[in-house]
Amino acid sequence: QVQLVESGGGLVQTGGSLRLSCAASGRTFSNYAMGWFRQAPGKERELVAAMSRSGNTYYVDSAKGRFTISRDNAKNLVYLQMNSLKPEDTAVYYCAADTSSAWIIIAKRGPDYDYWGQGTQVTVSA
Repeated sequence: QVQLVESGGGLVQTGGSLRLSCAASGRTFSNYAMGWFRQAPGKERELVAAMSRSGNTYYVDSAKGRFTISRDNAKNLVYLQMNSLKPEDTAVYYCAADTSSAWIIIAKRGPDYDYWGQGTQVTVSA
C-alpha cells in the first residue's frame, strides 16, 4: 500500500510560481514512476508531467518550459515546480504512483497509475 499526500497548492497571480510536493509512503519509492495530473471543473483529468523510474520526463505541451518535475528518492518526495502560471492552469492537482511499469516507461493514462493522492487546489488569478 502506498499513500500519497500533496501540498503546496494555493492562490497565485498570473505569472507567479508554486511548488507542489508529494510525500509518498513505502520503502520502495525509487521503484515507482510518478506523475502529476490535474483536473479543472468541467474538464477531463490530464497528465501534466511524469517521471519514469529511470528519470525520463514527460510534459504536456502546455507545461513545457514552465513546469519541472523532480524527485528526491532519499526523502520519498516528488515535486512539481510551476512557473509563469496562467489562469488556465487553475485545477486540482494530483500526484500518482505507477508501481508496475518498466524502468524507462512513462505511463500517460490515469488507469496506469495505482495510487493517488487527495489533490491540492491551484488557483491562478487573472
